[in-house]
Amino acid sequence: MSNLPSSNAAGELPEGVHPTTIDEIVARFGAGSTRRRVLGERLRRIHALAAASGHLARFIVFGSFVSSVPEPNDVDVFLLMDDDFDAGQTRGEQAILFDHRAAQAYFGASVFWLRRLAALDGEDAAIAHWQVKRDGSRRGIVEIIDDRE
Repeated sequence: MSNLPSSNAAGELPEGVHPTTIDEIVARFGAGSTRRRVLGERLRRIHALAAASGHLARFIVFGSFVSSVPEPNDVDVFLLMDDDFDAGQTRGEQAILFDHRAAQAYFGASVFWLRRLAALDGEDAAIAHWQVKRDGSRRGIVEIIDDRE
């Protein structure tokens, strides 16, 4: 059974940060169309690369992927990294992940990231920011948690 709530009438998760595992998010939102399956596998790869850095504090997924839109354009991700994370020490696909434009071209994903210390109003405020849509309304977002917790 999923930890994720049902979508609202607009096809979005209700406002809030909804924790779930990578397997649950891919099962729920990475199924159906070929596009969703491809994006689900991309999300799984991005999560694995971020976690392999050893410095991932929090992993947030937002946007059309976590909605009922049949063909989302990409996956939108916000990574909160430990303060001692140095993107300059990453190599290969992992280095691409921490370069926004390169990640968009290579992974087909919008990847944003900060170190915990750079979240001036605190990490919860930095994460809550991603609930705000372009029109100022709010939507639910997903935080991927370790399924061993």
